[in-house]
Amino acid sequence: MSSVKVRFAPSPTGRLHVGNLRTALVNYLFARKHGGSFMLRIDDTDEERSSAEFETAIRDDLNWMGMGWDCEDRQSSRLKRYDEALAQLVQAGRAYACYETPDELSLKRKAQLSAGRPPVYDRAGLKLTDQEKAKLEADGRRPHWRFLLNDAEVSWHDMVRGDVAYHMSSSSDPVLMREDGRVIYTLASVVDDIDHGITHIIRGEDHVTNSAAQIQLFEALGSSTPMMGHVALLAGAGGENLSKRLGSLSIDVLRQDGIEPVVIASLLARIGTADPVVPQSQLAAVIDSFDLGKFGRATAKFDPSELIKLNSQIVQELDFADVETRLADSGVTGDAQFWLAVRGNLATVDEARVWWKICTQPLTPVIDAPMVTNAAAALLPAGDLNSAVWSSWTKSIAAETGVKGKGLFMPLRLALTGRDAGPEIAPLLAIMGRKRVIRRLQGDTA
Repeated sequence: MSSVKVRFAPSPTGRLHVGNLRTALVNYLFARKHGGSFMLRIDDTDEERSSAEFETAIRDDLNWMGMGWDCEDRQSSRLKRYDEALAQLVQAGRAYACYETPDELSLKRKAQLSAGRPPVYDRAGLKLTDQEKAKLEADGRRPHWRFLLNDAEVSWHDMVRGDVAYHMSSSSDPVLMREDGRVIYTLASVVDDIDHGITHIIRGEDHVTNSAAQIQLFEALGSSTPMMGHVALLAGAGGENLSKRLGSLSIDVLRQDGIEPVVIASLLARIGTADPVVPQSQLAAVIDSFDLGKFGRATAKFDPSELIKLNSQIVQELDFADVETRLADSGVTGDAQFWLAVRGNLATVDEARVWWKICTQPLTPVIDAPMVTNAAAALLPAGDLNSAVWSSWTKSIAAETGVKGKGLFMPLRLALTGRDAGPEIAPLLAIMGRKRVIRRLQGDTA
Protein backbone atom coordinates (compact mmCIF):
# COMPACT_ATOMS: atom_id res chain seq x y z
CA MET A 1 0.00 0.00 0.00
CA SER A 2 1.28 3.47 -0.90
CA SER A 3 1.86 6.14 1.74
CA VAL A 4 -1.02 6.27 4.20
CA LYS A 5 -2.29 9.29 6.11
CA VAL A 6 -5.46 9.19 8.19
CA ARG A 7 -7.04 11.55 10.68
CA PHE A 8 -9.15 11.58 13.80
CA ALA A 9 -11.18 14.77 13.96
CA PRO A 10 -13.02 15.15 17.26
CA SER A 11 -15.09 18.17 18.21
CA PRO A 12 -14.04 19.35 21.70
CA THR A 13 -17.64 19.48 22.91
CA GLY A 14 -17.52 16.51 25.28
CA ARG A 15 -15.47 13.59 26.61
CA LEU A 16 -14.40 10.70 24.42
CA HIS A 17 -16.61 7.62 24.74
CA VAL A 18 -16.24 4.11 23.37
CA GLY A 19 -17.99 5.07 20.13
CA ASN A 20 -15.71 7.88 19.01
CA LEU A 21 -12.66 6.26 20.58
CA ARG A 22 -13.29 3.26 18.33
CA THR A 23 -13.14 5.57 15.31
CA ALA A 24 -9.87 7.03 16.58
CA LEU A 25 -8.45 3.59 17.33
CA VAL A 26 -9.34 2.08 13.95
CA ASN A 27 -7.63 5.01 12.20
CA TYR A 28 -4.61 4.79 14.49
CA LEU A 29 -4.21 1.02 14.03
CA PHE A 30 -4.65 1.31 10.25
CA ALA A 31 -1.94 3.98 10.07
CA ARG A 32 0.51 2.07 12.25
CA LYS A 33 -0.15 -1.25 10.49
CA HIS A 34 0.74 0.35 7.15
CA GLY A 35 3.61 2.51 8.38
CA GLY A 36 1.57 5.65 7.79
CA SER A 37 0.76 8.89 9.58
CA PHE A 38 -1.99 9.49 12.15
CA MET A 39 -3.27 13.06 12.40
CA LEU A 40 -5.24 14.73 15.19
CA ARG A 41 -7.50 17.46 13.84
CA ILE A 42 -9.52 19.49 16.31
CA ASP A 43 -12.86 20.43 14.74
CA ASP A 44 -13.52 23.46 16.93
CA THR A 45 -15.60 25.74 14.72
CA ASP A 46 -18.58 25.45 17.08
CA GLU A 47 -17.41 28.21 19.41
CA GLU A 48 -20.45 27.98 21.69
CA ARG A 49 -19.99 24.30 22.55
CA SER A 50 -16.22 23.82 22.15
CA SER A 51 -13.99 24.20 25.20
CA ALA A 52 -10.30 24.02 26.01
CA GLU A 53 -11.17 21.70 28.89
CA PHE A 54 -12.70 19.11 26.59
CA GLU A 55 -9.82 19.41 24.13
CA THR A 56 -7.32 18.75 26.93
CA ALA A 57 -9.39 15.76 28.06
CA ILE A 58 -9.42 14.32 24.52
CA ARG A 59 -5.66 14.65 24.27
CA ASP A 60 -5.19 13.09 27.72
CA ASP A 61 -7.39 10.12 26.80
CA LEU A 62 -5.55 9.49 23.53
CA ASN A 63 -2.19 9.69 25.28
CA TRP A 64 -3.40 7.35 28.03
CA MET A 65 -4.43 4.89 25.33
CA GLY A 66 -0.92 5.09 23.87
CA MET A 67 -2.28 6.54 20.63
CA GLY A 68 0.25 9.25 19.86
CA TRP A 69 -0.38 11.41 16.78
CA ASP A 70 2.21 12.45 14.20
CA CYS A 71 0.80 15.89 13.34
CA GLU A 72 -2.14 18.10 14.23
CA ASP A 73 -4.18 21.10 13.20
CA ARG A 74 -7.36 22.88 14.23
CA GLN A 75 -10.19 24.22 12.13
CA SER A 76 -10.50 27.51 13.99
CA SER A 77 -7.11 28.54 12.57
CA ARG A 78 -8.18 27.80 8.98
CA LEU A 79 -11.30 29.94 8.56
CA LYS A 80 -9.79 32.06 5.80
CA ARG A 81 -8.99 28.90 3.86
CA TYR A 82 -12.64 27.80 3.98
CA ASP A 83 -13.73 31.19 2.67
CA GLU A 84 -11.31 30.76 -0.22
CA ALA A 85 -12.68 27.30 -1.01
CA LEU A 86 -16.24 28.62 -0.97
CA ALA A 87 -15.26 31.41 -3.36
CA GLN A 88 -13.70 28.81 -5.66
CA LEU A 89 -16.95 26.83 -5.70
CA VAL A 90 -19.04 29.96 -6.36
CA GLN A 91 -16.76 30.88 -9.25
CA ALA A 92 -17.18 27.39 -10.69
CA GLY A 93 -20.96 27.56 -10.37
CA ARG A 94 -21.06 24.80 -7.74
CA ALA A 95 -22.08 26.92 -4.73
CA TYR A 96 -25.00 29.33 -4.47
CA ALA A 97 -26.56 31.72 -1.99
CA CYS A 98 -29.87 30.96 -0.26
CA TYR A 99 -31.86 33.37 1.89
CA GLU A 100 -34.51 31.28 3.66
CA THR A 101 -34.65 31.46 7.42
CA PRO A 102 -34.61 28.25 9.46
CA ASP A 103 -38.36 28.64 10.07
CA GLU A 104 -39.05 29.04 6.36
CA LEU A 105 -37.01 25.94 5.54
CA SER A 106 -38.89 24.01 8.21
CA LEU A 107 -42.23 24.98 6.69
CA LYS A 108 -41.03 23.87 3.25
CA ARG A 109 -40.02 20.47 4.59
CA LYS A 110 -43.36 20.01 6.36
CA ALA A 111 -45.26 20.89 3.20
CA GLN A 112 -43.24 18.43 1.14
CA LEU A 113 -43.78 15.64 3.66
CA SER A 114 -47.50 16.41 3.83
CA ALA A 115 -47.66 16.09 0.04
CA GLY A 116 -45.85 12.75 0.20
CA ARG A 117 -42.69 14.11 -1.37
CA PRO A 118 -39.13 13.71 0.00
CA PRO A 119 -37.97 16.82 1.93
CA VAL A 120 -35.38 17.86 -0.63
CA TYR A 121 -34.38 21.53 -0.89
CA ASP A 122 -36.13 23.07 -3.92
CA ARG A 123 -33.14 25.18 -5.01
CA ALA A 124 -35.15 28.37 -4.70
CA GLY A 125 -31.92 30.26 -4.00
CA LEU A 126 -30.57 29.22 -7.37
CA LYS A 127 -33.52 30.93 -9.11
CA LEU A 128 -33.11 34.33 -7.49
CA THR A 129 -32.12 37.26 -9.69
CA ASP A 130 -29.42 39.70 -8.67
CA GLN A 131 -32.12 42.29 -7.99
CA GLU A 132 -34.01 39.88 -5.72
CA LYS A 133 -30.84 39.06 -3.81
CA ALA A 134 -30.04 42.74 -3.39
CA LYS A 135 -33.54 43.38 -2.07
CA LEU A 136 -33.27 40.53 0.46
CA GLU A 137 -29.92 41.79 1.68
CA ALA A 138 -31.22 45.33 1.90
CA ASP A 139 -33.96 43.93 4.14
CA GLY A 140 -31.30 42.51 6.45
CA ARG A 141 -31.19 38.96 5.12
CA ARG A 142 -27.81 37.26 4.99
CA PRO A 143 -27.28 34.22 2.78
CA HIS A 144 -26.29 30.73 3.71
CA TRP A 145 -24.43 28.86 0.99
CA ARG A 146 -25.22 25.48 -0.51
CA PHE A 147 -23.26 23.08 -2.70
CA LEU A 148 -24.91 22.33 -6.04
CA LEU A 149 -24.99 18.54 -6.34
CA ASN A 150 -24.80 16.93 -9.74
CA ASP A 151 -27.88 14.84 -10.49
CA ALA A 152 -25.82 11.69 -10.90
CA GLU A 153 -24.88 8.44 -9.23
CA VAL A 154 -21.90 8.51 -6.91
CA SER A 155 -20.10 5.23 -6.44
CA TRP A 156 -16.98 4.05 -4.68
CA HIS A 157 -15.37 0.89 -3.38
CA ASP A 158 -15.68 1.06 0.37
CA MET A 159 -12.94 -0.60 2.42
CA VAL A 160 -15.57 -2.10 4.73
CA ARG A 161 -18.88 -2.14 2.83
CA GLY A 162 -17.59 -3.08 -0.62
CA ASP A 163 -19.13 -1.43 -3.69
CA VAL A 164 -21.41 1.46 -2.73
CA ALA A 165 -23.59 3.61 -5.00
CA TYR A 166 -25.92 6.53 -4.23
CA HIS A 167 -27.95 8.59 -6.67
CA MET A 168 -27.95 12.21 -5.58
CA SER A 169 -31.40 13.06 -7.00
CA SER A 170 -33.01 12.36 -3.62
CA SER A 171 -30.49 14.42 -1.63
CA SER A 172 -30.70 18.09 -0.70
CA ASP A 173 -27.88 20.36 -1.73
CA PRO A 174 -25.83 20.46 1.50
CA VAL A 175 -25.21 23.71 3.35
CA LEU A 176 -21.55 24.77 3.26
CA MET A 177 -21.63 28.05 5.18
CA ARG A 178 -24.21 29.46 7.60
CA GLU A 179 -25.63 32.95 7.27
CA ASP A 180 -23.40 34.10 10.15
CA GLY A 181 -20.30 32.97 8.26
CA ARG A 182 -19.69 29.78 10.24
CA VAL A 183 -18.40 26.96 8.08
CA ILE A 184 -20.23 23.62 8.04
CA TYR A 185 -18.44 20.31 8.58
CA THR A 186 -19.24 19.20 5.00
CA LEU A 187 -16.98 21.86 3.50
CA ALA A 188 -14.39 22.22 6.26
CA SER A 189 -13.68 18.50 6.45
CA VAL A 190 -13.14 18.15 2.70
CA VAL A 191 -10.89 21.22 2.50
CA ASP A 192 -8.86 19.92 5.44
CA ASP A 193 -8.54 16.46 3.94
CA ILE A 194 -7.31 17.94 0.67
CA ASP A 195 -4.81 20.33 2.24
CA HIS A 196 -3.47 17.76 4.72
CA GLY A 197 -3.08 15.03 2.11
CA ILE A 198 -5.41 12.54 3.79
CA THR A 199 -5.35 9.29 1.82
CA HIS A 200 -7.95 7.22 3.68
CA ILE A 201 -11.11 8.34 5.49
CA ILE A 202 -12.33 5.77 8.01
CA ARG A 203 -15.44 6.65 10.01
CA GLY A 204 -18.86 5.40 11.10
CA GLU A 205 -21.49 4.13 8.69
CA ASP A 206 -23.75 7.04 9.66
CA HIS A 207 -21.54 9.13 7.34
CA VAL A 208 -22.21 7.07 4.20
CA THR A 209 -24.75 9.44 2.64
CA ASN A 210 -22.65 12.43 3.67
CA SER A 211 -19.65 10.79 1.98
CA ALA A 212 -21.51 10.63 -1.34
CA ALA A 213 -21.99 14.41 -1.30
CA GLN A 214 -18.41 14.98 -0.17
CA ILE A 215 -17.05 12.90 -3.04
CA GLN A 216 -18.66 15.39 -5.45
CA LEU A 217 -17.21 18.20 -3.34
CA PHE A 218 -13.68 16.75 -3.59
CA GLU A 219 -14.10 16.65 -7.37
CA ALA A 220 -15.52 20.18 -7.55
CA LEU A 221 -12.46 21.45 -5.66
CA GLY A 222 -10.20 19.73 -8.17
CA SER A 223 -8.99 16.96 -5.91
CA SER A 224 -8.96 13.19 -6.02
CA THR A 225 -11.07 11.48 -3.37
CA PRO A 226 -9.41 9.56 -0.53
CA MET A 227 -10.26 5.91 -0.05
CA MET A 228 -13.37 5.52 2.12
CA GLY A 229 -14.22 3.03 4.83
CA HIS A 230 -17.43 3.09 6.86
CA VAL A 231 -17.40 0.96 9.99
CA ALA A 232 -20.64 -0.36 11.51
CA LEU A 233 -21.82 1.48 14.60
CA LEU A 234 -21.79 0.01 18.09
CA ALA A 235 -24.85 -1.45 19.82
CA GLY A 236 -25.33 -2.94 23.26
CA ALA A 237 -24.83 -6.62 24.01
CA GLY A 238 -28.47 -7.34 23.15
CA GLY A 239 -28.45 -5.18 20.01
CA GLU A 240 -30.01 -2.19 21.75
CA ASN A 241 -29.07 1.38 20.85
CA LEU A 242 -25.90 2.27 22.73
CA SER A 243 -26.00 6.03 22.19
CA LYS A 244 -27.88 6.85 25.40
CA ARG A 245 -25.36 4.87 27.44
CA LEU A 246 -22.21 6.34 25.93
CA GLY A 247 -21.92 8.95 28.67
CA SER A 248 -21.45 6.19 31.23
CA LEU A 249 -18.96 4.56 28.90
CA SER A 250 -16.65 7.54 28.60
CA ILE A 251 -12.96 6.74 28.49
CA ASP A 252 -12.52 8.80 31.64
CA VAL A 253 -14.99 6.59 33.53
CA LEU A 254 -13.41 3.38 32.23
CA ARG A 255 -10.03 4.72 33.27
CA GLN A 256 -11.29 5.47 36.78
CA ASP A 257 -12.80 1.99 36.92
CA GLY A 258 -9.34 0.50 36.44
CA ILE A 259 -9.75 -0.78 32.89
CA GLU A 260 -6.36 -1.09 31.19
CA PRO A 261 -6.00 0.91 27.95
CA VAL A 262 -4.69 -2.11 26.05
CA VAL A 263 -7.81 -4.03 27.08
CA ILE A 264 -10.03 -1.34 25.54
CA ALA A 265 -7.89 -1.49 22.39
CA SER A 266 -8.02 -5.30 22.29
CA LEU A 267 -11.82 -5.29 22.40
CA LEU A 268 -12.56 -2.35 20.11
CA ALA A 269 -10.10 -3.62 17.48
CA ARG A 270 -11.96 -6.93 17.16
CA ILE A 271 -15.68 -6.37 17.75
CA GLY A 272 -17.36 -6.16 14.39
CA THR A 273 -15.06 -8.82 12.95
CA ALA A 274 -15.36 -12.60 12.91
CA ASP A 275 -12.10 -12.92 14.83
CA PRO A 276 -12.30 -13.80 18.54
CA VAL A 277 -11.40 -11.07 20.98
CA VAL A 278 -7.98 -11.90 22.37
CA PRO A 279 -6.56 -9.91 25.30
CA GLN A 280 -3.20 -8.42 24.34
CA SER A 281 -0.74 -7.10 26.90
CA GLN A 282 0.90 -4.66 24.46
CA LEU A 283 -0.58 -2.24 21.93
CA ALA A 284 2.02 -3.41 19.40
CA ALA A 285 0.33 -6.82 19.34
CA VAL A 286 -3.05 -5.19 18.68
CA ILE A 287 -1.49 -3.32 15.75
CA ASP A 288 0.10 -6.47 14.32
CA SER A 289 -3.19 -8.38 14.28
CA PHE A 290 -5.36 -5.52 13.01
CA ASP A 291 -7.09 -5.95 9.65
CA LEU A 292 -9.73 -3.44 8.52
CA GLY A 293 -10.79 -5.86 5.80
CA LYS A 294 -12.17 -8.22 8.45
CA PHE A 295 -14.79 -5.74 9.66
CA GLY A 296 -18.28 -6.74 8.63
CA ARG A 297 -21.39 -4.70 7.86
CA ALA A 298 -23.44 -6.08 10.76
CA THR A 299 -23.90 -3.85 13.79
CA ALA A 300 -21.05 -4.45 16.23
CA LYS A 301 -22.13 -5.40 19.75
CA PHE A 302 -20.30 -3.90 22.70
CA ASP A 303 -20.64 -5.57 26.08
CA PRO A 304 -19.02 -3.69 29.00
CA SER A 305 -18.89 -6.94 31.00
CA GLU A 306 -16.51 -8.30 28.39
CA LEU A 307 -14.13 -5.44 29.18
CA ILE A 308 -14.10 -6.48 32.84
CA LYS A 309 -13.44 -10.10 31.94
CA LEU A 310 -10.61 -9.17 29.58
CA ASN A 311 -9.19 -6.78 32.14
CA SER A 312 -8.93 -9.56 34.73
CA GLN A 313 -7.10 -11.75 32.24
CA ILE A 314 -4.57 -9.05 31.43
CA VAL A 315 -4.03 -7.87 35.02
CA GLN A 316 -3.43 -11.41 36.22
CA GLU A 317 -0.61 -11.80 33.69
CA LEU A 318 1.18 -8.51 34.39
CA ASP A 319 4.69 -8.72 35.82
CA PHE A 320 5.63 -6.71 38.89
CA ALA A 321 7.82 -4.46 36.72
CA ASP A 322 4.70 -3.51 34.74
CA VAL A 323 2.87 -2.24 37.81
CA GLU A 324 5.56 -1.28 40.34
CA THR A 325 5.30 2.47 39.77
CA ARG A 326 1.51 2.44 39.71
CA LEU A 327 1.39 0.47 42.96
CA ALA A 328 3.81 2.84 44.64
CA ASP A 329 1.75 5.84 43.47
CA SER A 330 -1.31 4.31 45.13
CA GLY A 331 0.52 3.74 48.44
CA VAL A 332 1.38 0.07 47.94
CA THR A 333 5.02 -0.48 48.86
CA GLY A 334 4.96 -4.25 48.54
CA ASP A 335 7.50 -6.08 46.42
CA ALA A 336 7.19 -8.71 43.70
CA GLN A 337 6.31 -11.31 46.35
CA PHE A 338 3.18 -9.39 47.31
CA TRP A 339 2.15 -8.77 43.70
CA LEU A 340 2.52 -12.42 42.75
CA ALA A 341 0.53 -13.39 45.84
CA VAL A 342 -2.51 -11.26 44.98
CA ARG A 343 -2.62 -10.71 41.22
CA GLY A 344 -4.49 -13.95 40.50
CA ASN A 345 -7.52 -12.56 42.33
CA LEU A 346 -7.55 -9.07 40.84
CA ALA A 347 -9.89 -7.56 38.27
CA THR A 348 -7.96 -4.27 38.26
CA VAL A 349 -4.47 -3.24 39.33
CA ASP A 350 -5.96 -0.84 41.86
CA GLU A 351 -7.57 -3.73 43.74
CA ALA A 352 -4.07 -4.68 44.93
CA ARG A 353 -4.31 -1.67 47.24
CA VAL A 354 -7.21 -3.33 49.06
CA TRP A 355 -5.16 -6.42 49.79
CA TRP A 356 -2.17 -4.34 50.82
CA LYS A 357 -4.33 -2.62 53.43
CA ILE A 358 -5.69 -5.99 54.59
CA CYS A 359 -2.16 -7.27 55.09
CA THR A 360 -0.59 -4.17 56.64
CA GLN A 361 -3.27 -2.06 58.36
CA PRO A 362 -5.55 -2.66 61.35
CA LEU A 363 -8.44 -5.00 60.62
CA THR A 364 -11.21 -6.42 62.79
CA PRO A 365 -11.04 -10.20 62.38
CA VAL A 366 -14.09 -12.40 61.95
CA ILE A 367 -14.00 -15.25 64.48
CA ASP A 368 -16.62 -17.91 63.82
CA ALA A 369 -14.71 -20.99 65.05
CA PRO A 370 -12.74 -20.04 68.19
CA MET A 371 -11.52 -23.58 68.71
CA VAL A 372 -9.75 -23.52 65.35
CA THR A 373 -8.32 -19.98 65.60
CA ASN A 374 -7.15 -20.40 69.21
CA ALA A 375 -5.37 -23.60 68.28
CA ALA A 376 -3.88 -21.88 65.26
CA ALA A 377 -2.47 -19.07 67.41
CA ALA A 378 -0.95 -21.55 69.86
CA LEU A 379 0.54 -23.77 67.14
CA LEU A 380 2.01 -21.03 64.92
CA PRO A 381 5.64 -22.05 64.26
CA ALA A 382 8.37 -19.92 65.83
CA GLY A 383 10.49 -17.53 63.80
CA ASP A 384 9.76 -15.54 60.69
CA LEU A 385 6.71 -16.52 58.70
CA ASN A 386 6.77 -17.50 55.05
CA SER A 387 4.74 -19.58 52.59
CA ALA A 388 6.55 -22.75 53.56
CA VAL A 389 5.08 -22.85 57.09
CA TRP A 390 1.48 -23.04 55.88
CA SER A 391 1.35 -26.73 55.10
CA SER A 392 2.90 -28.00 58.33
CA TRP A 393 1.02 -25.42 60.42
CA THR A 394 -2.44 -26.33 59.08
CA LYS A 395 -1.67 -30.03 59.44
CA SER A 396 -0.84 -29.51 63.09
CA ILE A 397 -4.06 -27.50 63.60
CA ALA A 398 -6.08 -30.29 61.99
CA ALA A 399 -4.40 -32.87 64.21
CA GLU A 400 -5.10 -30.81 67.33
CA THR A 401 -8.75 -29.97 66.58
CA GLY A 402 -9.88 -32.81 64.32
CA VAL A 403 -11.20 -30.17 61.87
CA LYS A 404 -10.29 -30.46 58.19
CA GLY A 405 -11.11 -28.97 54.80
CA LYS A 406 -13.33 -25.92 54.60
CA GLY A 407 -14.09 -26.12 58.29
CA LEU A 408 -10.39 -25.52 58.93
CA PHE A 409 -9.40 -23.12 56.18
CA MET A 410 -12.41 -20.77 56.20
CA PRO A 411 -12.05 -19.78 59.90
CA LEU A 412 -8.36 -19.03 59.27
CA ARG A 413 -9.19 -16.89 56.22
CA LEU A 414 -11.94 -14.97 58.03
CA ALA A 415 -9.72 -14.29 61.03
CA LEU A 416 -6.67 -13.21 59.02
CA THR A 417 -8.34 -11.21 56.22
CA GLY A 418 -11.91 -10.51 57.35
CA ARG A 419 -13.09 -11.93 54.03
CA ASP A 420 -14.41 -15.27 52.88
CA ALA A 421 -12.57 -15.24 49.54
CA GLY A 422 -9.30 -13.97 48.12
CA PRO A 423 -5.71 -14.92 47.42
CA GLU A 424 -4.03 -17.92 49.02
CA ILE A 425 -3.17 -17.16 52.62
CA ALA A 426 0.26 -18.83 52.64
CA PRO A 427 2.21 -16.10 50.77
CA LEU A 428 0.41 -13.36 52.71
CA LEU A 429 1.70 -14.55 56.10
CA ALA A 430 5.14 -12.98 55.67
CA ILE A 431 3.55 -9.64 54.67
CA MET A 432 1.22 -9.65 57.69
CA GLY A 433 4.00 -10.55 60.09
CA ARG A 434 3.94 -12.85 63.10
CA LYS A 435 2.59 -10.35 65.63
CA ARG A 436 -0.38 -9.31 63.45
CA VAL A 437 -1.24 -12.92 62.58
CA ILE A 438 -1.37 -14.00 66.24
CA ARG A 439 -3.43 -10.99 67.33
CA ARG A 440 -6.00 -11.55 64.54
CA LEU A 441 -6.29 -15.23 65.40
CA GLN A 442 -6.96 -14.21 69.00
CA GLY A 443 -9.76 -11.90 67.83
CA ASP A 444 -7.93 -8.62 68.39
CA THR A 445 -8.00 -5.75 65.88
CA ALA A 446 -4.59 -5.70 64.27
